[in-house]
Amino acid sequence: MNTPELREKCAQRLQTVGARATELTAFVGLDGFVDEIIQVVDKRDNADSFSRLPTIAALAERLAAAAGKSTNIELVNQMTKLGGNGPIMGNALASFGMRVTYLGTLGYPALHPVFQPFAQRAEVYSIAEPGHTDALEFQDGKIMLGKHYPLKDMNWKNIQERFGRDKFVTKFQSADLVGFVNWTMLPCMSDLWASLLAELCPTLKGSRRKLFFDLADPEKRNHADIQRALNLIVEFQKYFDVILGLNEKEAFEIGDVLGLNLSDHSPKGLGELTAGISRRLPVDTLVVHPVSYALAASGGAVSLVDGPFVAKPLITTGAGDHFNSGFCLGKLLGFDNELCVLTGVTTSGHYVRTGQSPSVTDLIAMLRNWPRE
Repeated sequence: MNTPELREKCAQRLQTVGARATELTAFVGLDGFVDEIIQVVDKRDNADSFSRLPTIAALAERLAAAAGKSTNIELVNQMTKLGGNGPIMGNALASFGMRVTYLGTLGYPALHPVFQPFAQRAEVYSIAEPGHTDALEFQDGKIMLGKHYPLKDMNWKNIQERFGRDKFVTKFQSADLVGFVNWTMLPCMSDLWASLLAELCPTLKGSRRKLFFDLADPEKRNHADIQRALNLIVEFQKYFDVILGLNEKEAFEIGDVLGLNLSDHSPKGLGELTAGISRRLPVDTLVVHPVSYALAASGGAVSLVDGPFVAKPLITTGAGDHFNSGFCLGKLLGFDNELCVLTGVTTSGHYVRTGQSPSVTDLIAMLRNWPRE
């Protein structure tokens, strides 16, 4: 599942072909958020010191105890950073050396300052104001409190008017990797996909390229909306090698929509669920990434690789997007699914430990100096 021999094999492959990342292009979008990474105060000692609520369950207990009464919850901002699945993934791809073009909701008409560093390492365009997320981080997960209203302006009409149809067509038709992420929070995404399938995909020429999708926690969308999105994703397989990425929660939500057995939450059960979803959604690759390991399914075969799990991560918001970037890098470099998953978990593992997106050199170093905890 994750051996020193497998890690050395991956390190050697990255050392041999990793420099090709600088020749690869990616066209990613279409969201954008300003993220505030927040801790929730349990007890405050003085003006400068406090203990944090360690778990989501602890916050839930405090909120439940306030029912019928009232309570005060103090939030402490740890950092403000670029957010959204797309900007985080695009930033991580750029850290590998890839030439990234990003289109999203990063401020309009002017770019929000939080995205300026991203704009210095990628070709960045924005057609709408960003959303805003208060990311409450705990040892066992995170709660994302989002304000999404501006994201309705990310639609095919505005893309053509504010970015340019011809410019979009050029990027869509030429990038080695196209990535459409955060479907759940972009209310016009399905209509946009339908337009691309009808207007642009039939005229695509050249070799097949990679197209990555991330639904991003579709719990709040109804089953009919989710099923339509899945049908559109499968339709893109006619023109691209499609990769669909899900975290564990999303996998069970999609399994529910598809009518699959959801009773077994063990790694074996999740492997069976991954295989079941893959059979019903005939795309090139299905990826599922829980916290401590990840799986990928292609052609009926499922690969599972353990990650470098850390009990007390420095940051968790964006870990899944970093996994996705590492997995896609592996795919673009021609790795098999097992090595792609290992590249993905190494990328996310480096990020949650350091708060920084890794370079290819960082990945090689981590694979050869695998953390014990």
